[in-house]
Amino acid sequence: MKAKVDQEMCIGCGLCTGTAPEVFRMNEDDKAEAYAEFGEDGEEAVKEAIDGCPVSAISRD
Repeated sequence: MKAKVDQEMCIGCGLCTGTAPEVFRMNEDDKAEAYAEFGEDGEEAVKEAIDGCPVSAISRD
């Protein structure tokens, strides 16, 4: 599965990168991006990142 970060909404807080570093990273604009797909083993961490995002910038693709 894939996650998506809305670059217009992202404030670069880094919560998602701390929660699921195997899926999210910070890009050159200091905003988060989803760089990898995730399977069942990463689903809980991605859900936590989605639920914890303070500006609701993360969704599943």
